[in-house]
Amino acid sequence: MEIRTLRYFLAVAREENMTRAAELLHVTQPTLSKALKALEDELGKKLFTRHSFSIALTDEGVLLRDRAENLVTMADKIEKEFLSLDDITGGELYFGLAESYQIRYLAREVRILKAQYPGLQYHITSGDTEQVTEKLDKGLLDFAVICDAPNGKKYDYLPFPEGDIWGLIFPADDALAQKETISDRVTRKLVSGSIAMMNPLPSAPTRNLPKATV
Repeated sequence: MEIRTLRYFLAVAREENMTRAAELLHVTQPTLSKALKALEDELGKKLFTRHSFSIALTDEGVLLRDRAENLVTMADKIEKEFLSLDDITGGELYFGLAESYQIRYLAREVRILKAQYPGLQYHITSGDTEQVTEKLDKGLLDFAVICDAPNGKKYDYLPFPEGDIWGLIFPADDALAQKETISDRVTRKLVSGSIAMMNPLPSAPTRNLPKATV
């Protein structure tokens, strides 16, 4: 299995159209079709469901897409690292960032570093703690910013000087708006999305969540 073939596969998965993918890859459609057929034969699984004007991934195709994205990203990262070995004014940095207002501290330091080393390139991926630490463990990221307490036995980390403050807003006539505090049990029912992936809000009107760490 070659990285080039995985790039072909990812392009088709993204475009959901063989002709458009071939144009983006600057290859002929027969060449692309042949490469994908060989990939299916090699894996022994059907990766695409073909329709009249589009194609869709099978369950096996979705699995390969997730794995291929990591492999291609790692291949690109390795290539760029070796190309920049002799370039002390540049290089590549990969960050995985949780949703936190404290990222402004990181942005300030990156701006200073960029001024000192104009050739520096940085790449940012957002996600929750589980997503960015998984990429960090796989070597796809150089640094991660998370809002949960990190595993001190596994990671070296630095806390940001401040923590985020989260609040809940209700209409003035809502029953919860009349309360001075809200229990953790009620909070768990209300909070969803990225906020729910952080530690539960305390039973107090306002209070800092654990500090973001990097």
